[in-house]
Amino acid sequence: MSDRQQSADIITRTGMIGLGAMGLEMARHMAGKGLDVAGFDIAPEPMQRAHNLGITLCGSAAEVGAHAEVVIVMVATDAQVNDVIVQSGMLDALVAGAVICIASSVAPETCRRLAALAAVRNIGVLDTPVVLGQQAADEGRLTVYVGGEGAFVECARPALSAFGRQVLHVGDVGSGQIAKTLNNMLLWACMSANMEALTLAKQLGCDVPRMIEALGQGSGANWSLSRWGRSTGKWAEKDMDVALDLAQAAKVPVPLAALVDQLMKSVNQERMKALLP
Repeated sequence: MSDRQQSADIITRTGMIGLGAMGLEMARHMAGKGLDVAGFDIAPEPMQRAHNLGITLCGSAAEVGAHAEVVIVMVATDAQVNDVIVQSGMLDALVAGAVICIASSVAPETCRRLAALAAVRNIGVLDTPVVLGQQAADEGRLTVYVGGEGAFVECARPALSAFGRQVLHVGDVGSGQIAKTLNNMLLWACMSANMEALTLAKQLGCDVPRMIEALGQGSGANWSLSRWGRSTGKWAEKDMDVALDLAQAAKVPVPLAALVDQLMKSVNQERMKALLP
């Protein structure tokens, strides 16, 4: 790591690749904290929104890499993460000591492979997936699970703290993705249980909103219940596929997760809202 980047408090130039609903808010908060943010997205509309927020627009991921000391990647798939970091030329554009933060939800092995590739150039790769959803992103209070080398974590911390109320270093590269997967296993299990319990409550003639309020004060309280009707379950199938793949590779039986995977296929925002008046 270069002398300039031994001290995290001097990081000022950051980049955001992927300016969708989450990425744009993350970039906005970094800019709001006084960081010099460069952004890129393949779609014109997010680029225009970023420009309106004062974010410097770049014509490619590589151009972001040439600007930034810390680059946040928030795209949809493992293949897109690989394309952004390797195929685009961004890795070649970064200076030694720079840090790439993979905020996308991808396989731990993808992060490990890219970290090994980047290490040859003395560039850090962290996996930094986020949880708590869109509202937390809007308000700058995400929880960020971080996997990777401690020195690189501290280098990236000012950028991550701009949009993360909690920045939690949980282990080596890949550990952040594992933490998010475990979080999501618990989230979707709770959502499935909430759906079942509240369906029963409605069938028994209960006032469901009043029952949700009451249950929120008991030992069955959970985050999904407190947000009933607002949580969508949109990414459940992808999240559970990742969890089951990891369990299969580790040869660990996860029968509850397998059941939740099936149950979540029928849970959506419309069915949740149908339980409310």
